[in-house]
Amino acid sequence: MMSTFARNPDSLGMKALSIVLIGRQDKRREALVKALEGPQASVYRLFEEYPAFDTLSKIIEQHCNVVIIDLDEDPERALDLIENICGNHSTLTVIVYSSRNDAELMVRCMRAGVREVLTDPILPGTLAEALVRAAARRVEVTRRKKVSGKILVFVGAKGGSGVTTLSSNFALALTKESKSRVVLVDLDLELGDAGLALGITGKFSVLDALRNTSRLDSDFISTLLTDHSSGLSVLPAPGEYISNASLTDGAGTLLRILREDFSYVVVDAGSSPGQARDLLFDLADAIYLVTEVNIPSLRNSRSLITYLNNLGGDRNLEVVLNRFDARSLEIDETSINKALTQPAKWKIPNDYASVRRAQNTGVPIAMENTGVSQAIFELARAACGKLAPAPRRKRFGLFG
Repeated sequence: MMSTFARNPDSLGMKALSIVLIGRQDKRREALVKALEGPQASVYRLFEEYPAFDTLSKIIEQHCNVVIIDLDEDPERALDLIENICGNHSTLTVIVYSSRNDAELMVRCMRAGVREVLTDPILPGTLAEALVRAAARRVEVTRRKKVSGKILVFVGAKGGSGVTTLSSNFALALTKESKSRVVLVDLDLELGDAGLALGITGKFSVLDALRNTSRLDSDFISTLLTDHSSGLSVLPAPGEYISNASLTDGAGTLLRILREDFSYVVVDAGSSPGQARDLLFDLADAIYLVTEVNIPSLRNSRSLITYLNNLGGDRNLEVVLNRFDARSLEIDETSINKALTQPAKWKIPNDYASVRRAQNTGVPIAMENTGVSQAIFELARAACGKLAPAPRRKRFGLFG
C-alpha cells in the first residue's frame, strides 16, 4: 500500500500532520507507516500496545494532530482510550481501523468522537482523503482558536430580577454593535426561557451538549445551535423541567469551545447557578450582577460581591440596577451604594408595559425604540469597546 497523500508541501498551506499510531498487528501497522510516509504527514510515535491515557495525553498536547488506533486487539479498551482522547482533546482528529465489519462497534466509535473509520483493505485513496480532511480540520481549528472570545456572564441577585430579559436583549444588541459572532447560552436548566424571550424555538438545547460531553467539539456544538434572524446564535435551555441537572461536568468544556468560535459568549446564569457558580465566575471576562432597589435584592447582591472579592483576582464585576425609577426610590442612592459596597454602573429604566409586551409577543425589546432598549444598547456598546453615539432622533432597532 503506497501513500497517495498530497506530496506538495504547499497543497494545504501548512506543516506536516504529526500522527500517533497505535496497533499491535505488525504487518498492518508497518503497512500504515509506509502509507503515511511523505512531506504532508509523519508518524511521530508508534505504540505496539494501548498506552495509558496520561502518557498519551502528554504527547498529544505537545506533538500530535492525529491519532490512528487499531480496534481489533481489544475493542473495549480501545473505545475507553478513544473516549478519553476525544473528551480531553476535542480539536484532535481520531481515526480508527479494523478488519471487522461490525456496524454496532463503528457506531459506538463515532459516538465517542471518532472522525474517520477505515476498514480492511485500507485503500490508499481512502487513507489519503481521511488525512486531507484531518489537515483541513486543523486549519479550521487554528482559525477558530485565533478568535479567543470573551465570556460575559449575567447573574441575578434573586429570582425575578430580569436576568433573562437583559441577557437575551443584550446579546442581540451586542450582535448589532460589535458586528461580530455572538452566542447566547441559557444555563438556567430548570426554568430558562431565553429562547422564548427571543421568539425562537430550538430543536436542541444546552442539555444535549451537557449529556454528550465526550462528543463536545466545535462541529458537534454547531449542530445544536439555533440562529436568530439578527445573526445571533442561541443554545437555549431545555423545554421541559429538569430537576437536579448538573452543569459541572461539561459546562467548562462547552464554554471554552464556544469562546474559540465566537467573539462573545453571553451566559444567562439565572439567579442560582448552583455548583457551576465558581466555574462560571472563573471563566468570565465580565460578570453583570442584575439586581433591584429593594432590601432582599441589595442584601443578596452584597453577599455575592463580598464572596467574589474574597475569591480574589480581577473579575470585572459590574452591577446593573434593573427596573430603576429615580422618582419612586424608597432607598436613596447613597444608601444603595453603601449596601452594595460599590456604585452601580448601569441603570435600566422601569418600563413594565414595554417589557411585558415583548414577552407576550416574542418580539425582543432590543428591536424597539424604548428607554430600556436604549440602556441595553449602551451596555452592549461598552462591552465591545465602542463609545456611546450622539443621540438619534429617528426610530432604531436591531436592523437599523
